[in-house]
Amino acid sequence: MTTGWPAAPVVYEIDTWPWLTGVAERLSRPVTLADVPDEVWDATLPPGIDAVWLMGVWERSPAGLVVARADEELQRSFHEALPGMRPADLAGSPYCVRRYRADDHLGGPAALATARAALARRGLRLVLDYVPNHVAPDHPAVAAEPSWFIQGDEADENKEPAAWFRAAGRILAHGRDPYFPPWPDVAQLNAFSPGLRDATARALADIAAQCDGLRCDMAMLLTNDVFARTWGAHAGPRPAEEFWPAVIARLRRSRPDVVLIAEAYWDMEWTLQQQGFDFCYDKRLYDRLAHDDAAAVRGHLTAGRDYQDHLIRFIENHDEPRAAAALPGGRDRAAAVAIATLPGATLWHDGEFEGRRTRLPVFLGRFPDEPVDEDLRAFHHRLLAVVAGMRRGEWTMLDSEGWPDNPTHADVIAWAWHDDVPHHVIAINLSGHPSQARIAMPWPALAGRRCRLLDLLDNRTFDREGDALIADGLYVELPPWGQHLLAVTT
Repeated sequence: MTTGWPAAPVVYEIDTWPWLTGVAERLSRPVTLADVPDEVWDATLPPGIDAVWLMGVWERSPAGLVVARADEELQRSFHEALPGMRPADLAGSPYCVRRYRADDHLGGPAALATARAALARRGLRLVLDYVPNHVAPDHPAVAAEPSWFIQGDEADENKEPAAWFRAAGRILAHGRDPYFPPWPDVAQLNAFSPGLRDATARALADIAAQCDGLRCDMAMLLTNDVFARTWGAHAGPRPAEEFWPAVIARLRRSRPDVVLIAEAYWDMEWTLQQQGFDFCYDKRLYDRLAHDDAAAVRGHLTAGRDYQDHLIRFIENHDEPRAAAALPGGRDRAAAVAIATLPGATLWHDGEFEGRRTRLPVFLGRFPDEPVDEDLRAFHHRLLAVVAGMRRGEWTMLDSEGWPDNPTHADVIAWAWHDDVPHHVIAINLSGHPSQARIAMPWPALAGRRCRLLDLLDNRTFDREGDALIADGLYVELPPWGQHLLAVTT
C-alpha cells in the first residue's frame, strides 16, 4: 500500500459542477472551487471519510456539447432527470475531456488548488479523474498527434458511419466499449501507440501533482487483450508490455504515494490489481447486493484478503442508480452496512446519505430539487462514525446455522473483525422477510466469561454467557433487511 493513505480508505464522491451550482443558488452568488465557504465544506463532508473525489473538474468540450444538444435520446434523458431543464443546465460530459486543466467555470487550476488545500486542512485527500481511453474530438492532440489515435479509411466509414468521424483530414474512430455502440462525442486513443503511452505517463504525472489519488475511467479497456479484441488490425502491432504497468511504473518514480483507483468490470479486478492499481471497483458485489440473495453475496466474499483488501465497495456512484430508488424497503441500509464493514476501500456518493432518488446524467450541471430524508442521513452518519477505526486486524466470515423447519438462517450473512477487545460481529438479513440464525463465534477465549454485546447502530445492549456463545452460537432475530453491528466485550 502506498504511504500517506489509510489501508482501507473511505472515499466520498462529489459531482462537482452541479454541486457548485447548488451552493451558488443557496448563497445567491457565483461560486467556484476557490471560494466555497468553510461552513459549506463542513456541511457537505461527513465525518469518517478519508478522501474526496471531485468528479468532473476538467475542461469540457464545446464540440462534445454540440453532439449532446443534437442527440435526441440524450435530450430525453436530460429532461426526464431534470424537469424544467434550462439551456444553461447542459454543461457537457466530464468524460469528454478537451484538456486536463480545471474548467474555468469551476475557477480553473488555481481554484482547484485552493479546494485541495481546504480538504487538506480537514485531513482529507483529493481524488481526480483520468480518462485513458478517449478524449474530446476537439482535444489539441487530435490535430497535432494523429498517431495517438485509432485511424480508419473510407471503407471503415462507409461500413459503420456512426463509429468514425473526420478531423484534421483524417478518419478517426469514436471511442467505444466493445459491448456497446460507439460514443459519438469522443475520439478513440490507441493504447498500442508508444507515443500515446508516453503522453499518458506525462498526463498522469501532471494530474498527480494536483491531487492525492487518481480514479482511472474504464481502466480495463486499455489492457492488451481487451484492446486487441476491440480494435484488431486498426490498433497495429501488439506491444510486449501491458499498458498500465508501462505507464504506472513511470508515474511511481515521481509520485510513489499517489493512490490509483481503477473503474473495472468483466471480472478484471485481479488483473488490474496485478498491473499496479491500489483499488478496483467491486461491481460484482454491487450487483449481488442489489439483485441477488445472501448465498451469492457469501460466495463473493470467500476470496482471499490479498484480493479483497484492494477492492473499492459501493452501492451508488454517478454511473449507478441512486440507492434509495434501486434498493427499496431497507435493502439500501443493509447493503450500506455490508460495504461499510467489509475489507477494502469504500465509496459513497454525494446525495446518497440524504436519499436522493434521481440519477443525474453527468452532462447536466444542476440537480433537481429533492427532499432530504433526515432519518437516512442520520443512519449513514452514525454508520461511518462507528466503523471508523473498526476494520483492522483479522477478518473472517462466520457461519449462520438454523433449524430444519426454519430455513431463514440462509438469508443471514455474518462476519467478524478481531484484533484486540472489543471484537466486532456484523450480521445482516439480506431478505425481505424476518430471519433467525445462530452465528458461530470464533473466540474460544470467551468461554467462562460474561459478555456484553453493544449494537453500535442503535445502542441496544445484550448480555450473554461466553460458554453459551461458544457452544450454541449467537442467536439473532432480524427484521426484513435488518442488521446488527455488535461490539463484543467481556
